Parts: sequence; C-alpha cells; structure tokens
Amino acid sequence: MVKVVAERAGPTRRRGGFLSDLGQALPNYGVVILVHLAALLLWYVIAASGMVRPFILPSPAATFQTLGDARYRWVDNTLVTAAEIFAGYGIAVVTSVLLALLFSWFRLLHNVLFPLFVTISMIPKVALGPLLIVWFGYGIGTNIFFAFLLSFFPILITTARGLREVEPDLLDLVRALKGTRWQIFRKIQFPGALPYLFSAMKVGAILAVAGAIVGEFVASSRGLGYLMIQVQSTLDTAAMFMAVILLSALGIGLFMFVQLLERIFVVKDARLDQGPA
Repeated sequence: MVKVVAERAGPTRRRGGFLSDLGQALPNYGVVILVHLAALLLWYVIAASGMVRPFILPSPAATFQTLGDARYRWVDNTLVTAAEIFAGYGIAVVTSVLLALLFSWFRLLHNVLFPLFVTISMIPKVALGPLLIVWFGYGIGTNIFFAFLLSFFPILITTARGLREVEPDLLDLVRALKGTRWQIFRKIQFPGALPYLFSAMKVGAILAVAGAIVGEFVASSRGLGYLMIQVQSTLDTAAMFMAVILLSALGIGLFMFVQLLERIFVVKDARLDQGPA
C-alpha cells in the first residue's frame, strides 16, 4: 500500500522518454554554441584590431598556443584542479543529503545545528584561508575542503527545504499505513525533493570551482589557480586566459553532468530550472 501511495506522490519519477526530451533540447544547444562562437569571433576581432594591447587582451591564437608550452604543465595542473573540484563537490553532495535527512527526522537537531551552519556560511571563505593553512597545511586536501565549504551550504539548505515540501496529509497517510521512516524518505520525501536537490547541485557545481580556485590561490603549489598566480608576475595574460578557459571547461562539464542526471531522474514539468539546456 505504501508503494501505491509513493507512485502517486512521486512527480519526479520518469514517465517520458529521455531521448525525446534530449532531442527537443538540441536546438537550444545549437543557440548556445552559436553564442559562444560569436563571443570567440568578437574576441578575435578586438585582439586583431590593435585597439587593446596584447598583454591586456591576447589573441585567441596566442592563448591556445600556450597549450603546446611544456612549462605550464597543463595536463598535470588541470588534473589536480579537477580532482579538487570533483572530490570537494562529491563530498558536499553526500554530506548535504545525509544532514538534510537527519534534519527532517529530528527537529531538535535541525533547530540546534541549522542556525550554526547558516552563521558559518556567512563567513567570507577567503578569510578562512590563513586558518586552514595553519590547520591543514598546503596541498590538495585544503583545496578540496575549500571546494566542499563553498558548495555544501546551498545544497544543504535547498535539499532540506525540498524534504519539508511534502504534503503533511500524505505523510500522515503513509504513517497510518505503518510506513517506516526509511520508506517515507525513500519513496516519498527523496523523490519529491529531487527537483530541489538538482537545482542546488547546479549552484554547488559553480561554487565548487570557485572554492577550489580560492584554495589554490592561498594554499597550493599545483593547479590552475596556482599557475595563474605564477604567470601573473610576468604579465603572461595568454596563459592566464588559457587557465580561465580550462577552469570554465571543468565547471561546464560538471554542470552538464548534473543536468544530464536531472534529465534522467526528474520529469520536465517537475524541474525547478526550466533553462534552455
């Protein structure tokens, strides 16, 4: 009986075809690609016109030529930054969902810890840099913690809200049918909270990239952020632009992966973000 109620209450359960949904979005992806190509063309025109000095705005050709320079160790630095982003982000998602579940089960725990988390989230993360260096030292672990710290709070807050959005009458009905807490979470709360979770995960993906770079700026000897600090002193803006492009590619890849999962597990009408992609 609990299963029947869950099927009626699960608006996030997939009913339509994933491939047809993806096919409908292809024209929108085409528009996105065209906009990016137009921005690249504008960049080329401005750089080629000579209106801006090369050390301020290098040409696209000069920027991509840096990929062939072994001094920058692009592969190594990109892999380090990617590991920091993905590890910090993954830990943030798992921790946020578990804490949101505990908050939904134990109201006292929510009342005690949630205000503390909100207060911690208000602290400028850059200000924590010197403290984290003292506590954890330099290295990838500190940068993973930065990525975790920035992406954790939005996911926790939004997921906790999603778990509370279930209709009270529905919860009372499932409890009357002798449904356990785990059954209520797995079949009612979690499916209903998926639109909130994926919406928060998209925001968290962006913040995880920012967190990893902040960590590399203050507590690293490897990574794209560290490389940007090193080439800044020589005004090597072409390498800085290339580092920014690679960082954007990592962030876009993570964002699109989350979006793909959302398309698989959440029906279109239940999504909170009805973006072009």
